[in-house]
Amino acid sequence: MQYVKLGSTGLDVSRICLGCMSFGLPDRGTHEWTLDEETSRPLIRQALEAGINFFDTANVYSDGTSEEIVGRVLADLARRDEVVIATKVNGSMHEGPNAHGLSRKAIMTEIDNSLRRLDTDYVDLYQIHRFDHATPVEETMEALHDVVKAGKARYIGASSMYAWEFSKAQYTARLNGWTRFVSMQNHYNLLYREEEREMLPLCEDQGVGVLPWSPLARGRLTRDWDTATARSRTDEYGRNLYQDGDHEIVDAVARIAAARDVPRARIALAWLLHQDAVTAPIVGATKAHHVEDAVAALAVELTEKEIGELEQPYAPRAISGH
Repeated sequence: MQYVKLGSTGLDVSRICLGCMSFGLPDRGTHEWTLDEETSRPLIRQALEAGINFFDTANVYSDGTSEEIVGRVLADLARRDEVVIATKVNGSMHEGPNAHGLSRKAIMTEIDNSLRRLDTDYVDLYQIHRFDHATPVEETMEALHDVVKAGKARYIGASSMYAWEFSKAQYTARLNGWTRFVSMQNHYNLLYREEEREMLPLCEDQGVGVLPWSPLARGRLTRDWDTATARSRTDEYGRNLYQDGDHEIVDAVARIAAARDVPRARIALAWLLHQDAVTAPIVGATKAHHVEDAVAALAVELTEKEIGELEQPYAPRAISGH
């Protein structure tokens, strides 16, 4: 396993982050394809044994049960100071007013709820799960600063938004002497590269770590274009993220993988790991080979010709994932 600093911090994280949206009770929330604790445990163990120390979840994943499973399993299998636990806040966790968003009330309530579910005194990285246009950015950044100063989070991060929104949040924090974001968890893969226009250059310039979500485009980069899975059949959010013309990119991944005699996932992840701005892709897993392929991708050295073949079919598209 390779380890790198998270942005300009002193925190060491594995170059592969295990995404934990796959873990949670299937009858809770909107992800019918998630794995219960008994099925999740071997995958988390496999990740730890492979050297992965970075685990990302969110309060909304499977209605909080992802955090519960991740917390229990990591407590059983690892020392707390040896793992980096990240979670997120913004989505609705109950009905009625103040059920979501990034108000001071929501942040202070949800950090305590996440810590209880994760059964830990602190999280290493507390991330806002998208931008909240209904709350003043000053309120959000001060509340996050107070979470850090209370010892409930070591660092704070952000997720998909426009570069100007991220800049505004960072400037507001700096102006007031508050804690700034150290990471950006954004939508970035071979099928969606709009982040290369503004967000990635901004993060590189400001020393912000980049943690791409959906690095395999919800599995589309790992299979033939028309192949459906249990997740794709029920994934309403992901249904509109990609477009029919993207099959040419998927075909290019398939050709290079076949020529190298390796699974397609390794090629798609290797391309992402070749991008200078990327710290650690967040890779979900429901099968053992998903973890194996993610770790093996670290050893894949793509040629300039192969990178060109993967990138050439890309066409600009509308912003998505915010």
